[in-house]
Amino acid sequence: MTAVAASSSTSASTTPKRPAASGPVKEVRKRTWWGKHGHRTTVWSLRVTLLVAFLLLWQFAAFLGANPMYFSNPVAVWDQLVDWIADGTIATHSWITVQEVVLGYVIGAIFGALLGFILASIHLIYEVLEPFMMALYSIPKVALAPLFIVWFGIGLDMKIILAAVSVFFLVFLNTAAGVREVDRGLIEAVRLMGGSKWDIASKVVLPASMVGLLTGLKVSIPYALIGAVIGELVASNRGLGYLINDSAAQFNTAGVFAAVVVLTVLAMLLNAIVGLIGSRTNRWKPLDSN
Repeated sequence: MTAVAASSSTSASTTPKRPAASGPVKEVRKRTWWGKHGHRTTVWSLRVTLLVAFLLLWQFAAFLGANPMYFSNPVAVWDQLVDWIADGTIATHSWITVQEVVLGYVIGAIFGALLGFILASIHLIYEVLEPFMMALYSIPKVALAPLFIVWFGIGLDMKIILAAVSVFFLVFLNTAAGVREVDRGLIEAVRLMGGSKWDIASKVVLPASMVGLLTGLKVSIPYALIGAVIGELVASNRGLGYLINDSAAQFNTAGVFAAVVVLTVLAMLLNAIVGLIGSRTNRWKPLDSN
């Protein structure tokens, strides 16, 4: 009876402590959730405040007499955007630029990934070609635009190829760097276990180089947009770059700013895609790097 009483008193003494333990845990979780979302709300509030302050200062400068030929104002830019949206100008030229960016990105990414993986796997060939690839990568892409005009004309093909070239080198160099950084010990271990060259390439080199490949794919998305717009600025009769040139030729500063705003929105969408690729990339990173 004494043992039973002791055990019952022990359980009775421990039972009231469980709600006390669950209380602080819920409080910590609540604070963590609020801290995360509260920080995000603060960041976005500051961003909106900064944007509104910039627009107000811009409009105030125009009200004080800033030359509209050089500075325009937010109201004029908004009116120009509304007019272009109503008559379909924005949709037409934006669709041309989007095609150039997407096709150039896909072509450049495919060739960059394949050549980066193949050439970097053959050490002698890569060591021979590396300085030439770096030299070509260092050439400003705007310097290649006149040559591409001679070869491909001023149509859609020239902008796609210019965007593809901008993407190609970034994907190629990052993929090759990923292949070159593969642990040689893993390769030798597979060879000792009787693995073939295909086993080494598919089960060791390819998974280990995915971080470099995905990094190249991530950072090259904005460069596809840059390459396409450069081609349109140099020589084109369609696209957002052409819209900027045409507005500047007519001294329509509001039109120039309106086209830049559309490019900014397009770049923001591409950056959102970059964020999605970045979240996918984290799955391939080593555990000790997180």
